[in-house]
Amino acid sequence: MTVEVVNETTATIDLDTVRALAEHCMAAMKVHPDAELAVIFVDEVAMEKLHIEWMEEPGPTDVLSFPMDELRPGSDERPSDPGLLGDIVICPTVAESQAKTAGHSTDAEIRWLLAHGVLHLLGFDHAEPEEERAMFALQRQLVDTFAETER
Repeated sequence: MTVEVVNETTATIDLDTVRALAEHCMAAMKVHPDAELAVIFVDEVAMEKLHIEWMEEPGPTDVLSFPMDELRPGSDERPSDPGLLGDIVICPTVAESQAKTAGHSTDAEIRWLLAHGVLHLLGFDHAEPEEERAMFALQRQLVDTFAETER
């Protein structure tokens, strides 16, 4: 798996951990080993521009996902097709604000947002309550199982 991580902000971000978590999420979802993903950290001005352009909503948001080849989760018998999974754009200052509200670290919030972004790239959504429960449970599982590998 190829995971490119770029920090275009002044925020201090552990890029190696971000890359490792992205790889963990992709492997857990049985994404083909030749798939590619980009994770970009941007400031609020850049995120607001993307949010307006793609979602037609004002203000910066926490995370946006831009799927490329519309890959879907694979299975043990057959991984997803190879290709470009897509781009995940995260705004660390929005993540920091959300982390304070939630009572956890910015690092923890960024992990949640990254797993959330990967799931969106793989076709998951949370528009309906049942979809939301399923997606957020899977998101928690991905972050928790990654944390276990760090011990």
